[in-house]
Parts: sequence; C-alpha cells; structure tokens
Amino acid sequence: MPPPANRPSTPVYSTDTGRLCAGCGHPADRCACSKAKAPAKADGIVRIARQTKGRKGKGVCLVTGVPLTGEALAALARELKQRCGCGGTVKDGIIEIQGDNRDVLAQELQKRGYSVKLAGG
Repeated sequence: MPPPANRPSTPVYSTDTGRLCAGCGHPADRCACSKAKAPAKADGIVRIARQTKGRKGKGVCLVTGVPLTGEALAALARELKQRCGCGGTVKDGIIEIQGDNRDVLAQELQKRGYSVKLAGG
C-alpha cells in the first residue's frame, strides 16, 4: 500500500549508517530533532522513589532531579551502581537502580552535597 499523497515517505534505515531518525532523517546517534530532550529544570532537590509498576514485580529505585547531563550523569549512575552492588541504567535523565536501595542512595547522594528526599511509599 503506497503512503498517502499528502505525506511523503521518509527512510528509517540506511545500509550505510544504520537506523535513521524519522523526524530529521539523520543517523539515530546524531539526531538533531526535538526528540533530543533537554533535562527537566531541577528544583535543587534530588528525589529517590521506588517503582515496581510495569516491571513484573521487580523493584527499582528512580533517582530524579539530579542537575547533571550526559557523561556526568552516566558517571554518577555508574558510581551509585557500584556502591549498591547492583545493576541499573540512565533513561531520559533519570537514574534507575535495581532493587530497593533508597537508604544507601540517599546517604551517598547526601555525602556528595545533594539535598535528598525519599519520594513515594
């Protein structure tokens, strides 16, 4: 089925560069469109919440409000994972640490000079 006449088709994959952004057409790792989000404005408080929703009962700690971006945020996440002895990741400016490690994370972030609140239940 051909695309609608009022909307031109855009490539989403190239054999030379791999996956392409549907918005701007650049390779996904060099995307220049509005999907490259800037971090949300922080109010100076780092919040640590526990979440199990959509994770098949497995809990993770979400660390939000950290005023870092890019490589600095990834480095902080790596150090927090090492401190807790577990896995985790950084998604959309939010650090996800596996397991219920809120107390350890709060102590570590307070040592680093952040104002910390435990959020949620």
